[in-house]
Amino acid sequence: MTELKLQEIKGSYDVIISLGSWCGPSLNLRRHNLRRFSFPLDWVVSNSLPDVSRLLKNRFVGFMDLNNMKQVDGIASYLDDGDAVFSDEGGKQQNAHFIQDTYYNIISVHDFPIIPNQDWTHLYPAYKEKLNYRINKFIEIISKSKSVLFVRWGAVSVHDAVELQSTLSEMIPGKFNILFLDPIEGLKGVNEIDWGIKGICTVQVPSDGPNDDSMWDYVYNGLTLTKTYS
Repeated sequence: MTELKLQEIKGSYDVIISLGSWCGPSLNLRRHNLRRFSFPLDWVVSNSLPDVSRLLKNRFVGFMDLNNMKQVDGIASYLDDGDAVFSDEGGKQQNAHFIQDTYYNIISVHDFPIIPNQDWTHLYPAYKEKLNYRINKFIEIISKSKSVLFVRWGAVSVHDAVELQSTLSEMIPGKFNILFLDPIEGLKGVNEIDWGIKGICTVQVPSDGPNDDSMWDYVYNGLTLTKTYS
């Protein structure tokens, strides 16, 4: 059994979905016109792949429930589906709190704007409504797509990759592939590795180049979308 090579994974998919671990995969999918929707893991930090697999296995039950959320250290830009939001006064870009889901160990970094004299929980109902829409869209799309490509940035082990693949196979009736980008310190260029797992493509990429457009161009060029969803 041979793992997919990068050129073999290129082609047309009904949908291409980011599984984190940060915003880069989604931002660059949009830059390449390969993204039509916001999905639950687009704009969060999800460093642990086993936690992502657990979240998917649980069908997002309990994800970002208020009782499991707390503010943690960190500030990022306040974004609306990846676009910066500016305040009315002077057009200054707004910042956002880091809010962690302590059950799944996933951090919202762009959803809760810092507003003077207002607690972050004030905007929770609107955030949860938006999140539920993205979750429902994710489940709907993967359930009726004949071909799906998932993209995940971050160091990953063979065991964790197989666990994710097994979890997704229980959710998706059609065919799917997984593309892992594994950042390696000191690496120049892109290096493919072979784990011998059918349906998985793993490429090592420079750890200091997550915002390098040329790297993303190399990885994403040759991918297209075949289907339009309403």
